[in-house]
Amino acid sequence: MDINPGKWRTTRRNHLLIILVLFLVQQYLHVSPSSVEATSNVYIVYMGVKKHEDPTTIKKSHHEMLSTLLGSKEAAKSSILYSYKHGFSGFAARLTQSQAEDIAGFRGVVQVIPNHIHRLHTTRSWDFLGLRHDSQAKILTESNMGEGVIIGMIDSGVWPESESFKDEGMGPIPSRWKGICQHGVRFNPTNCNRKLIGARWFSKGVFHELGNSINITEYLEFLSPRDGIGHGTHTASTAAGNFVKKANYRGLAPGLARGGAPLARLAIYKACWALINGACSDADILKAFDKAIHDGVDIISLSVGNDIPLFSYVDQRDSIAIASFHAIAKGITVVSSAGNDGPFSQTVSNTAPWLITVAATTIDRAFPTAIILGNNQTFWGQSIDTGKHKLGFTGLTYSERIALDQKDDLAKDCQPGSLNATLAAGKIILCFSKSDNKDMIFAAREVAEAGGVGLIYAQFPTSQLDSCDSIPCIKVNYEVGTQILTYIRKARSPTAKLKFPKTVTGKWASPHVAYFSSRGPSSMSPAVLKPDVAAPGVNILAAYPSVDDGTYNGFALQSGTSMACPHVTGIAALIKSAHPTWSHAAIRSALVTSATQTGTDGMDIIDEGPTRKAVDPFDIGGGHVNPNKAINPGLVYNTSMEDYVQFLCSMGYSNPSIGRLTKTRTNCTRDSHFQLNLNLPSITIPNLKKTVTVMRTVTNVGHVNSVYKAVVQPPPGIKMAVEPQNLSFNLTTPILSFKVRFFSTQTVYGDYKFGSLTWTNGKHFVRSPIAIRRNQI
Repeated sequence: MDINPGKWRTTRRNHLLIILVLFLVQQYLHVSPSSVEATSNVYIVYMGVKKHEDPTTIKKSHHEMLSTLLGSKEAAKSSILYSYKHGFSGFAARLTQSQAEDIAGFRGVVQVIPNHIHRLHTTRSWDFLGLRHDSQAKILTESNMGEGVIIGMIDSGVWPESESFKDEGMGPIPSRWKGICQHGVRFNPTNCNRKLIGARWFSKGVFHELGNSINITEYLEFLSPRDGIGHGTHTASTAAGNFVKKANYRGLAPGLARGGAPLARLAIYKACWALINGACSDADILKAFDKAIHDGVDIISLSVGNDIPLFSYVDQRDSIAIASFHAIAKGITVVSSAGNDGPFSQTVSNTAPWLITVAATTIDRAFPTAIILGNNQTFWGQSIDTGKHKLGFTGLTYSERIALDQKDDLAKDCQPGSLNATLAAGKIILCFSKSDNKDMIFAAREVAEAGGVGLIYAQFPTSQLDSCDSIPCIKVNYEVGTQILTYIRKARSPTAKLKFPKTVTGKWASPHVAYFSSRGPSSMSPAVLKPDVAAPGVNILAAYPSVDDGTYNGFALQSGTSMACPHVTGIAALIKSAHPTWSHAAIRSALVTSATQTGTDGMDIIDEGPTRKAVDPFDIGGGHVNPNKAINPGLVYNTSMEDYVQFLCSMGYSNPSIGRLTKTRTNCTRDSHFQLNLNLPSITIPNLKKTVTVMRTVTNVGHVNSVYKAVVQPPPGIKMAVEPQNLSFNLTTPILSFKVRFFSTQTVYGDYKFGSLTWTNGKHFVRSPIAIRRNQI
């Protein structure tokens, strides 16, 4: 997520609350020096699949192991932070390096790893996806808007007073629910209801890891499930918020707000905190997964990820891959964000094949803002700043003209300390982004500190908008910026007037893939296509903590793959409600094979990267989600846990390392082609030498008696042959397999080429994206 702490800091500070929070943090983290050495750190002792069903027995075994290591029950009690005892077995504890090395040799211990910190990846979007609440959208009627499904959000908490979490129209809480509404600062059980049915918080890992650098006065945080950032509130309401009339952000993007599955239930697991732009530790994430599995959620949504380089899928340092593997084994679908490191290749995170990984796109809503020059010319940019505009024409100048030091070019993009305050005072400043600095927020701060009253920021075209708060900011492309600069250079006393932004929908071709959205291929497992699908993630209106000064009225516009992830979470909840027995793989298959590759203009979806090319599967996976088609996909590609085990075998991982993950006897077949034959709804061949054959199996979930025909679109330079070319399903034959042979006609080696395989019966079009790279190695 793109988090801008300046948007919400300072405005809600209460000195008494801060003192209370500081006191609680000190008390919460206090450890007797006699029991744990000062040089101790948090380590996760991972023990794989649990050996016992009784959580009390598992927890007791963890304490006994620590007692043996540390010499006493008291030392063990002071050392342990969490006991993982529901989805898998293990614990987090404060240990010295030598103690961590010693316990790694204990019987039953799979791996001991140091605690790491992860980063959060930070209305109209549902209408854009075809889910108008007042229409007869097929998925909404068949799923009853997600009724009966429980979504677990692992994020930064929730603002329970938001109207998005009211329980009007909700029935009784499902009897299978085993969660709680946990006490904490400004949070108690009365904050939960039939919509927000549970809330927990986990802070021991992150606070121990960052304890020396926590600045609680800089970011107002709550030792409770209450959200201090707004990220968790935003994502939860996007996935399953209830209906809210007249929602808007400072008058922009007005309308009826709701989540994708407005009748689904929400369970909040706060594992991310308002520290260094959103921090989530391995220990806390694992405990959140563990409790979510215990509580009985159907879907887990996680807008958090690892940085490059990625860890292997059997390495417990990838806590998300490990924890989600155990969740999938319990029948829980896990949806994750692709990351915000685009537009560069091989930056996608959350690449495990059992995860649904989501890229971010734009929607058809824009906020055009007029710039009227002193010569009566009008140019258009975009902005979401609606306040603090200086009425009438105001002096306008170019940043390089008012540089503090004329010998450098720092003033061109208004870098900190680059502007002459005497010359900037009272003026609107035009700045040009340089290729290595594209941040309008930092430019606005410099302009405001220099006394400027407005910013026109020229950069390459992107759709993401941020509020500058202190002064009005308008983003323009380089062409418009150059024309404004031409006026400045010609005019004796250039002036300009900045108008208020408007909300316009349906006038721009969309979607486009967001510039920031991380791209594939996967750097860990190139044969697994990632991301899986794309969904709206730019300028998304959703619930947000209310601020006392009226800066936010309970809603905010946010951008990131963090915002795209809960869109797919909401759709997955609708599919799960309509098809309760479907596996996570069937849900993923429905999303991937029904997705679209064309925009509202009927043309190929465009990438917002530097080249603005047509997208490929490494940008959007199967395509842009299409909920109304995903509810009835015709055929699905199912994948079992044993399939994932054999996939791990084909990655070269040893029998013992995989067995420690699954806690079952693993017999690897050592099929080198199993990575290609994993039954995914996509085909990726990263190293085609000359020819290869892959296998897939589909299950008919449509009309019992159906015949599907194969339609191929081979990648350039590749020949494809499908056998058989027709699949005939009936009551006794609901599952069929097929082979696809790929043969390269290229004489030179190159980059990936793309195509598709579509099975159709005339009604359904079950499309699998294909990516192939010809390679001699």
